[in-house]
Amino acid sequence: MDLPLSRIANERLHRAIPGGAHTYAKGEDQYPEHLAPVISHGRGAYVWDVDGNRYLEYGSGLRAVSLGHVHPRVTAAVRDVLERGNNFVRPSIVELEAAEQFLATVPTADMVKFAKNGSDATTAAVRLARAATGRPLVAQCADHAFFSTDDWFIGTTPMPAGIPAATMAMTVPFPYGDLPATEQMLRQFSGQVACLILEPTKGVDPPDGYLAGLLDLAHQHGALVIFDEMITGFRYSEHGAQGLYGVTPDLSAFGKALGNGFAVAALAGRRDLMELGGLRDSRDRVFLLSTTHGAETPALAAAMAVIDVYATEDVTARLHALGARLGAGVTEVTAAHGVSGQVLVRGRDSNLVFATLDAEGQPSQEYRTLFLRCLLENGVLAPSFVVSAAMTEEDIDRTVEVVASACVVYRKALEAGDPSPWLGGRPVKPVFRRKA
Repeated sequence: MDLPLSRIANERLHRAIPGGAHTYAKGEDQYPEHLAPVISHGRGAYVWDVDGNRYLEYGSGLRAVSLGHVHPRVTAAVRDVLERGNNFVRPSIVELEAAEQFLATVPTADMVKFAKNGSDATTAAVRLARAATGRPLVAQCADHAFFSTDDWFIGTTPMPAGIPAATMAMTVPFPYGDLPATEQMLRQFSGQVACLILEPTKGVDPPDGYLAGLLDLAHQHGALVIFDEMITGFRYSEHGAQGLYGVTPDLSAFGKALGNGFAVAALAGRRDLMELGGLRDSRDRVFLLSTTHGAETPALAAAMAVIDVYATEDVTARLHALGARLGAGVTEVTAAHGVSGQVLVRGRDSNLVFATLDAEGQPSQEYRTLFLRCLLENGVLAPSFVVSAAMTEEDIDRTVEVVASACVVYRKALEAGDPSPWLGGRPVKPVFRRKA
């Protein structure tokens, strides 16, 4: 596949934008060399690049576009409010309607405040927890990939440049699923931990009793629990993972699927905590998500439409059914071609990812490059196997066929003991790394 216009556009992107994209996970370095398409437009489950190539797209919008591109009900809702204005000097009625609809859908929360991105919501939750407890430390789950662009999290990654050491010391790790180790951490930093922040699940269901046990343990030590529901919210259940597993965190943050690609995130939680950022509380006030564009009406209208579509069309069930079909198909063809130990499908059916391992069973960027190249050259743009509701069973079956052809190449590379002849250039790179 030749992408001359995309290559030119990528060079222009790098001249204008640091990294050539506004999200590191969308960077050119995440794709095989000279095979990083620049998107022209999308519709449903498909996107087209500036060279005119069409791709079946997985993980759309980094998991945000769960209904498919240009969903008619979402687009109609946005178009309607655009004719009424999108930002005012006082709250609009759309803010009230969106908040009430969100709280009716996520009944584990008492109050909600909207923002434009997930990092703002998680950081606001951390600030609330510190204010409520009077404690300085944040405990973040070390097994989860991303929580925020803010210093309290980025200082824990391999890209901490520009973050003071004192700030880095304010965040401590704990492991997912291990209550004894978490209790040891809380005892080590006794009286200092304001909150524990984690995704409710790593992709498979949490161990029995784990989430409830974590909540009890945190409260015993005077700390709060924050659920990062950016991925799990709506994609696992329209009620969030907290509704699915029947555990109510103190605070939670939603985003991604909430807006089907429109910029909206939400901080939700207990009234006594959220009111710290309000006007009807006698305690010291918390400066909480005071954002010019947080209540922009098109994004909130999109969120309301998304919530309605999820409820009336049982979207979550469809996502799980499509993912289950894909996971079963990929598992079958990898076994048939003798690479079931190297190409693995993991995660919940609605949120599948794949792992590419070498002959020794170790994660391999070289084999990921080979696999991505085979998919791209056959019209499948898949940094993950996260489905959208716009996909059909035929789309899934076509993907399985493309994976089967990739497995043939993968097997040849394993037998040769060297995947480099099939890479077409440098391997793809991890998002978090110290040097470019």
